[in-house]
Amino acid sequence: MPNYRRLFVPGGTYFFTLNLFDRSAELLTSHIQHLRASWKETEEAYRFETIAVCVLPDHLHCVIALPPDDFNFPKRINRLKSGFTRRLPEAMKSDGRKRERNIWQSRYWEHTIRDESDLESCVNYTHINPVKHGLVADMDDWPHSTWHRYKKEIGTALNPSEINLDPHNP
Repeated sequence: MPNYRRLFVPGGTYFFTLNLFDRSAELLTSHIQHLRASWKETEEAYRFETIAVCVLPDHLHCVIALPPDDFNFPKRINRLKSGFTRRLPEAMKSDGRKRERNIWQSRYWEHTIRDESDLESCVNYTHINPVKHGLVADMDDWPHSTWHRYKKEIGTALNPSEINLDPHNP
């Protein structure tokens, strides 16, 4: 079994990618109400700030900030995934895989945000993702994203051609 090394920073800000087990599935957008309910439940149980999130049919990207005294992002990710899975109709679940029940990939990708430039790169990548995957031509057309809130806050639109599509190589 691989030895995954994660950086646990109290009050850290992190970028995550969570994938469905079946990458051709569209469960996240077709059952967005369950994901929203799970997200809210997770935020209420374990405080964190949602900086950016974009939900695509088969995966999601998010940037979250933890409280100053807390570094436990795995319990938040596990709660989010299990809450979504629990809300799905039983016919969609399989007992073949214990924890994720054939819904989620067992691992997720995590990146600790290093500085403001890194944060900006990860937020931009999160928001441009539906365009990158050819789901829409304009970020404004994707409903499952914090892009709309972000755009109101910054008061201007980003030019998609100026956004780095690789958040791991700023």
